[in-house]
Amino acid sequence: MASRASGTSVLNVSAYLFTPIDDPAALRPVLRERAADAGLRGTILLAEEGINLFLAGQSDAVRGFVDGLRGDFPALQTKESWSDAVPFGRLLVKVKREIIRMDRPEVRPQDGRAPAVSPATLRRWLDRGADDEGREVVLVDTRNAFEVDYGTFSGARDWRIERFTQFPEAASAHRDELDGKTVVSFCTGGIRCEKAALYLRDQGLDAYQLDGGILGWFAAEGDAHWDGDCFVFDEREALDPALAARAGVA
Repeated sequence: MASRASGTSVLNVSAYLFTPIDDPAALRPVLRERAADAGLRGTILLAEEGINLFLAGQSDAVRGFVDGLRGDFPALQTKESWSDAVPFGRLLVKVKREIIRMDRPEVRPQDGRAPAVSPATLRRWLDRGADDEGREVVLVDTRNAFEVDYGTFSGARDWRIERFTQFPEAASAHRDELDGKTVVSFCTGGIRCEKAALYLRDQGLDAYQLDGGILGWFAAEGDAHWDGDCFVFDEREALDPALAARAGVA
């Protein structure tokens, strides 16, 4: 759980879960009513492949809403941070074809996720310069180029993609340089690297995802092996490794 800085009162939560949803359109008004009644703002995305959300509000309201969600999605895990203002202008609940667009329908994390590496394990690998088998570890940043420019892991591969739908083509183009190595994909909260790791494994690579993404790394390992901040898609703009909004941003 993120530590709360003095003066901050708004709880921000992000969460996602790849899981089959039979009728996301029917679920939409139910969740919208619950979130509105709780006074929350942010975005909830629903698709047949799962749920993705970014919400903010008073801590009891946010956690109560999440606890209610776990009645339908018991495996849902959240990442928390604090701010002194709600960084969203309104509440949106949308039904999409994908909760994170990749345009690769054969990549189905709702049927089974790629193997994950915990922050503690990755920290050990990076500290020693190799994985537990002595193989080179390659970090692959799956985010858009402008996000990477705010900060990334030291030495991570950055293929300068402009949107996530370009990741498969970039990965295929760079496949040979990853062959024979332990590949760890990462992103802000974990959702993109879920699909990225599956795609990389489909290419015959020994690929894993960083469990919890960058925000999970910050919560567990702080700024270790990290340079800069982490861009977030709300009015805070970016978070530092202490999970606080970058200087000058609410």
